[in-house]
Amino acid sequence: MELEAIAAEVRACEKCGLCKTRTHAVPGEGPADASIMFVGEGPGQKEDEQGRPFVGPAGSLLSQLLLKAGLRRPEVYITNIVKCRPPGNREPLPEEVAACRDFLTRQIAALQPKVICTLGRPASQTLIDPTLSISREHGVARTIGGITYVPLYHPAAALHQQPLQPVLVEDMRRLGPFLKGR
Repeated sequence: MELEAIAAEVRACEKCGLCKTRTHAVPGEGPADASIMFVGEGPGQKEDEQGRPFVGPAGSLLSQLLLKAGLRRPEVYITNIVKCRPPGNREPLPEEVAACRDFLTRQIAALQPKVICTLGRPASQTLIDPTLSISREHGVARTIGGITYVPLYHPAAALHQQPLQPVLVEDMRRLGPFLKGR
């Protein structure tokens, strides 16, 4: 299966310096027939330790948010724009995003999702529009190349900035009926 081949390549990747500081690469996970994909920024500490995306506090919040949209985590594919943890959880550098870009492009091609929800500014600017403002465009769907993209605040941002939590909850609730139709 293509996703498993990509995951094996990610685990062996040495295209950028992040390979030197990682514990585990984090390729992504979910069913190969998922019609909905969530793309975050990069693995955090818990993800680096376990080799799985969104297993730390932001992942717990994401699982709760999925339920608000009428979804369960096993129904969606979850990955990041970079597959290794940037030191100190810093934002990925452009060259790190570029090094992982082929993996993400191939994951999207293999899945052929109907909807991609981007979590946070870096993922939204990487996949939707480099000038996208997450504060202005969160929750607003747009179709590119036959795929509907929906930029959302990152769950980690909502954990650190409490006023964002109800906004993210509402965006996920509004997504529910839209996503179920996919």
